Amino acid sequence: METSAVSQRWELKRNCSVTPRQLAGIYAALCCGSLAVALVCVWQGAWFVLVFAVLELSAVGAAFLMYARHATDAEYVVLAPDSLVVEVVQGTIVKKFSFDPRRTRVEVADGRSGLVVLEGCGARVEVGRFLTPWKRRELAQQLKRALAGGFNAHQ
Repeated sequence: METSAVSQRWELKRNCSVTPRQLAGIYAALCCGSLAVALVCVWQGAWFVLVFAVLELSAVGAAFLMYARHATDAEYVVLAPDSLVVEVVQGTIVKKFSFDPRRTRVEVADGRSGLVVLEGCGARVEVGRFLTPWKRRELAQQLKRALAGGFNAHQ
């Protein structure tokens, strides 16, 4: 959480050990190694090894692409004196929600997901996908405190 005199900001991101750029490098190295072995086999007369190498690299490439597409998923919550803005990034889809901080309700949803629910002005958004259950409760408490006393007292 970042705090300043003007606003409070929460960045909730996926915990990724490899960035998409690093993943591309890893995949390129894997392709080079696998194709080098396959080409040696082709040179020795075992051409079918190349077919299996291409199939393997295609499957691994598809899995890496799915991982990379969602590696930068995140949720941003920004509280300013006159607005609460939530931005949810999932792959190439970015959804933005605006709330009136004085009329926004915060709760932890019941059920399996247990996500933090922000509701107000006819809009509803769930955040906290990348947090553990106890961190979600902590986030909900921080948001409730910030909404109750943080900025409303300044107006």
